[in-house]
Amino acid sequence: MSSWHRAQPWVSLVVRLALAGVFLTAGLLKVGDLAASGRAVNAYQILPYDAAMIFGAAQPFVEIALGLLLLVGLATRLAGWISAVMMVAFIAGISSAWARGLNIDCGCFSKGGVLPPGVTPNYVPELLRDAAFLAMAVFLIIYPLSRFSLDARLDQLSTTDEAFEEYDDDNGEDEPAAPAARQRRP
Repeated sequence: MSSWHRAQPWVSLVVRLALAGVFLTAGLLKVGDLAASGRAVNAYQILPYDAAMIFGAAQPFVEIALGLLLLVGLATRLAGWISAVMMVAFIAGISSAWARGLNIDCGCFSKGGVLPPGVTPNYVPELLRDAAFLAMAVFLIIYPLSRFSLDARLDQLSTTDEAFEEYDDDNGEDEPAAPAARQRRP
Protein backbone atom coordinates (compact mmCIF):
# COMPACT_ATOMS: atom_id res chain seq x y z
CA MET A 1 0.00 0.00 0.00
CA SER A 2 1.50 3.33 -1.05
CA SER A 3 1.86 6.22 1.34
CA TRP A 4 -0.59 8.28 -0.78
CA HIS A 5 -3.16 5.49 -0.56
CA ARG A 6 -2.91 5.61 3.24
CA ALA A 7 -2.84 9.43 3.45
CA GLN A 8 -5.51 10.26 0.86
CA PRO A 9 -8.59 9.58 3.06
CA TRP A 10 -7.10 11.83 5.75
CA VAL A 11 -6.28 14.59 3.25
CA SER A 12 -9.81 14.31 1.87
CA LEU A 13 -11.16 14.63 5.42
CA VAL A 14 -9.25 17.87 5.98
CA VAL A 15 -10.31 19.30 2.61
CA ARG A 16 -13.93 18.21 3.12
CA LEU A 17 -14.17 19.76 6.58
CA ALA A 18 -12.43 22.96 5.49
CA LEU A 19 -14.80 23.42 2.55
CA ALA A 20 -17.74 22.58 4.83
CA GLY A 21 -16.59 25.34 7.17
CA VAL A 22 -16.35 27.80 4.28
CA PHE A 23 -19.89 27.12 3.06
CA LEU A 24 -21.44 26.97 6.53
CA THR A 25 -19.78 30.24 7.53
CA ALA A 26 -20.75 32.00 4.30
CA GLY A 27 -24.34 30.76 4.42
CA LEU A 28 -24.91 31.42 8.12
CA LEU A 29 -23.53 34.96 7.85
CA LYS A 30 -26.03 35.75 5.07
CA VAL A 31 -29.13 33.80 6.10
CA GLY A 32 -30.15 36.39 8.69
CA ASP A 33 -30.60 39.13 6.07
CA LEU A 34 -31.77 37.64 2.78
CA ALA A 35 -32.58 41.06 1.33
CA ALA A 36 -28.96 42.15 1.85
CA SER A 37 -27.80 38.94 0.19
CA GLY A 38 -30.03 39.78 -2.77
CA ARG A 39 -28.63 43.32 -2.92
CA ALA A 40 -25.09 41.89 -2.91
CA VAL A 41 -25.92 39.74 -5.93
CA ASN A 42 -27.63 42.70 -7.61
CA ALA A 43 -24.49 44.84 -7.11
CA TYR A 44 -22.72 42.67 -9.72
CA GLN A 45 -25.17 44.05 -12.33
CA ILE A 46 -25.31 40.72 -14.17
CA LEU A 47 -28.85 39.51 -13.45
CA PRO A 48 -32.11 41.48 -13.61
CA TYR A 49 -33.08 42.91 -10.23
CA ASP A 50 -35.80 40.34 -9.44
CA ALA A 51 -33.60 37.40 -10.47
CA ALA A 52 -30.71 38.79 -8.39
CA MET A 53 -32.96 39.09 -5.34
CA ILE A 54 -34.23 35.52 -5.74
CA PHE A 55 -30.74 34.13 -6.34
CA GLY A 56 -29.40 36.11 -3.37
CA ALA A 57 -32.16 34.83 -1.09
CA ALA A 58 -31.60 31.21 -2.15
CA GLN A 59 -27.80 31.29 -2.06
CA PRO A 60 -27.35 31.11 1.73
CA PHE A 61 -29.57 28.02 1.92
CA VAL A 62 -27.64 26.30 -0.87
CA GLU A 63 -24.38 27.15 0.90
CA ILE A 64 -25.66 25.79 4.23
CA ALA A 65 -26.94 22.60 2.56
CA LEU A 66 -23.57 22.08 0.84
CA GLY A 67 -21.79 22.74 4.11
CA LEU A 68 -23.88 20.15 5.92
CA LEU A 69 -23.39 17.53 3.19
CA LEU A 70 -19.65 18.10 3.33
CA LEU A 71 -19.61 18.12 7.12
CA VAL A 72 -21.13 14.65 7.37
CA GLY A 73 -19.48 13.42 4.18
CA LEU A 74 -22.65 12.50 2.31
CA ALA A 75 -22.77 12.79 -1.50
CA THR A 76 -19.29 14.28 -1.32
CA ARG A 77 -18.54 14.00 -5.04
CA LEU A 78 -21.87 15.69 -5.90
CA ALA A 79 -21.23 18.39 -3.30
CA GLY A 80 -17.76 18.84 -4.81
CA TRP A 81 -19.26 19.33 -8.28
CA ILE A 82 -21.84 21.84 -7.04
CA SER A 83 -19.12 23.64 -5.06
CA ALA A 84 -16.88 23.77 -8.13
CA VAL A 85 -19.66 25.20 -10.29
CA MET A 86 -20.44 27.81 -7.64
CA MET A 87 -16.76 28.78 -7.34
CA VAL A 88 -16.45 29.17 -11.11
CA ALA A 89 -19.55 31.40 -11.02
CA PHE A 90 -18.12 33.44 -8.14
CA ILE A 91 -14.76 33.83 -9.90
CA ALA A 92 -16.52 34.87 -13.12
CA GLY A 93 -18.71 37.35 -11.22
CA ILE A 94 -15.80 38.96 -9.38
CA SER A 95 -13.72 39.08 -12.57
CA SER A 96 -16.63 40.69 -14.41
CA ALA A 97 -17.09 43.31 -11.68
CA TRP A 98 -13.37 44.08 -11.75
CA ALA A 99 -13.26 44.30 -15.56
CA ARG A 100 -16.26 46.67 -15.60
CA GLY A 101 -14.78 48.89 -12.87
CA LEU A 102 -17.49 48.18 -10.30
CA ASN A 103 -16.61 49.08 -6.71
CA ILE A 104 -18.37 46.36 -4.75
CA ASP A 105 -17.78 44.07 -1.81
CA CYS A 106 -18.13 40.53 -3.16
CA GLY A 107 -20.55 39.53 -0.39
CA CYS A 108 -18.91 36.16 0.08
CA PHE A 109 -18.66 36.42 3.86
CA SER A 110 -20.59 39.65 4.39
CA LYS A 111 -23.67 41.51 3.28
CA GLY A 112 -21.73 42.77 0.22
CA GLY A 113 -23.02 45.50 -2.03
CA VAL A 114 -21.68 48.75 -3.44
CA LEU A 115 -18.70 50.22 -1.58
CA PRO A 116 -18.84 53.82 -0.30
CA PRO A 117 -17.24 56.51 -2.49
CA GLY A 118 -13.47 56.63 -2.17
CA VAL A 119 -13.13 52.96 -1.19
CA THR A 120 -11.39 50.91 -3.86
CA PRO A 121 -11.79 47.14 -3.78
CA ASN A 122 -8.88 44.75 -4.16
CA TYR A 123 -10.29 41.79 -6.06
CA VAL A 124 -7.02 39.81 -6.29
CA PRO A 125 -7.23 38.23 -2.80
CA GLU A 126 -10.88 37.31 -3.37
CA LEU A 127 -10.05 35.67 -6.71
CA LEU A 128 -7.10 33.77 -5.21
CA ARG A 129 -9.24 32.64 -2.28
CA ASP A 130 -12.00 31.40 -4.57
CA ALA A 131 -9.43 29.67 -6.80
CA ALA A 132 -8.16 27.84 -3.71
CA PHE A 133 -11.74 26.84 -2.83
CA LEU A 134 -12.22 25.66 -6.43
CA ALA A 135 -9.08 23.51 -6.13
CA MET A 136 -10.47 22.00 -2.92
CA ALA A 137 -13.77 21.21 -4.65
CA VAL A 138 -11.96 19.56 -7.58
CA PHE A 139 -9.91 17.51 -5.10
CA LEU A 140 -13.15 16.20 -3.57
CA ILE A 141 -14.51 15.36 -7.01
CA ILE A 142 -11.42 13.23 -7.65
CA TYR A 143 -11.03 11.83 -4.10
CA PRO A 144 -14.47 11.92 -2.45
CA LEU A 145 -14.01 9.10 0.09
CA SER A 146 -12.60 10.29 3.39
CA ARG A 147 -12.33 9.24 6.99
CA PHE A 148 -15.35 9.71 9.24
CA SER A 149 -17.79 10.19 6.35
CA LEU A 150 -21.17 8.71 5.61
CA ASP A 151 -19.95 8.03 2.06
CA ALA A 152 -17.18 5.77 3.40
CA ARG A 153 -19.63 4.02 5.73
CA LEU A 154 -22.10 3.43 2.91
CA ASP A 155 -19.25 2.21 0.70
CA GLN A 156 -18.28 -0.29 3.42
CA LEU A 157 -21.86 -1.55 3.64
CA SER A 158 -22.16 -2.00 -0.13
CA THR A 159 -18.80 -3.80 -0.23
CA THR A 160 -19.99 -6.10 2.57
CA ASP A 161 -23.22 -6.81 0.68
CA GLU A 162 -21.23 -7.68 -2.46
CA ALA A 163 -19.02 -10.02 -0.44
CA PHE A 164 -22.08 -11.89 0.86
CA GLU A 165 -23.56 -12.13 -2.64
CA GLU A 166 -20.34 -13.73 -3.85
CA TYR A 167 -20.89 -16.67 -1.49
CA ASP A 168 -24.64 -16.86 -2.03
CA ASP A 169 -25.48 -19.85 -4.24
CA ASP A 170 -29.26 -19.54 -4.37
CA ASN A 171 -29.24 -17.70 -7.71
CA GLY A 172 -30.55 -14.45 -6.27
CA GLU A 173 -33.58 -15.98 -4.56
CA ASP A 174 -34.62 -14.64 -1.20
CA GLU A 175 -34.56 -18.05 0.48
CA PRO A 176 -31.32 -19.65 1.62
CA ALA A 177 -29.78 -22.33 -0.63
CA ALA A 178 -29.79 -25.08 2.06
CA PRO A 179 -33.60 -25.54 2.37
CA ALA A 180 -33.92 -25.73 -1.42
CA ALA A 181 -31.26 -28.48 -1.46
CA ARG A 182 -33.12 -30.44 1.23
CA GLN A 183 -36.31 -30.34 -0.81
CA ARG A 184 -34.58 -32.12 -3.72
CA ARG A 185 -33.46 -35.10 -1.64
CA PRO A 186 -35.44 -38.34 -2.13
